[in-house]
Amino acid sequence: MRRVSKGFTLMELVTVMAIIALLAAIAYPSYQNYAFRARRTEGREMLQRIAAAQERFYTNRNTYTSDLTTAAGLNLGTTSSESGHYNITIDVPAGGQTYTLTASPLGVQANDKCANLTVNNVGARGFSGDASNGSCW
Repeated sequence: MRRVSKGFTLMELVTVMAIIALLAAIAYPSYQNYAFRARRTEGREMLQRIAAAQERFYTNRNTYTSDLTTAAGLNLGTTSSESGHYNITIDVPAGGQTYTLTASPLGVQANDKCANLTVNNVGARGFSGDASNGSCW
């Protein structure tokens, strides 16, 4: 009587593991880029929200404010984005007729290729990183 063995050979298992490793090596960088883009929207949204608040402040007082957190300024309470991936700073030159908002990446987002995102009082958007395809905004 002959015994029939059931199961996989070592060669079959190694081949399947190699295919899985290859697929993972291809998929992981794409996933990382997707995660950076998804978190970047948080910084862009915060910049747009503060820019709108600055315009309301300017309408009432004919000057922009550098105070983002107190009641005398924009009363935001915090300069961090919702999940803490960006910190917002503002530069208002003397005279208060212009401003530049900057969203600096924090934590895992610090490795983003776009680096700092900026927007100014005329709505010009920019970034300080190296994004040759221009997809930061």
